[in-house]
Amino acid sequence: MGIKFSEVIPKAKGIIRQKSCQFSRGYSPSSPSATTADVPEGHLAVYVGLGYKSRFVVPIAYLKHPMFQDLLKAAEEEYGFHHPMGGLTLPCSEETFIEITSCLCFS
Repeated sequence: MGIKFSEVIPKAKGIIRQKSCQFSRGYSPSSPSATTADVPEGHLAVYVGLGYKSRFVVPIAYLKHPMFQDLLKAAEEEYGFHHPMGGLTLPCSEETFIEITSCLCFS
C-alpha cells in the first residue's frame, strides 16, 4: 500500500483552499494577480516552484511554524534578502509546498 500522489495532491489543494490558503496560478509581474489587493489581511503571498513560479496566499500564522521557517531559511540561503523577483520566493517544488502547508493547516 503506497501513497498515490495523483490522489493526494488534489485533496491537499482542496484542504489548502478550505483553510484560507488561496491558490492562484500564472504569475507574471504585470498580471493583476501580482498586486497586493487580492491578499486578505493576515495573509501573505509567496511564490513557489523550481522553474515556473506559482503564487500562493497563506496565513501569516505559518511564519511561526518550524517547517515553514525551514522554507524561509532555504529561501535566504538560495536568494538572500534582495531577490530580483520582488516577492517572497521559496525554493521548493509546488508539491513539496502543498505537502508542508497541508500539515500546517491541521496543526
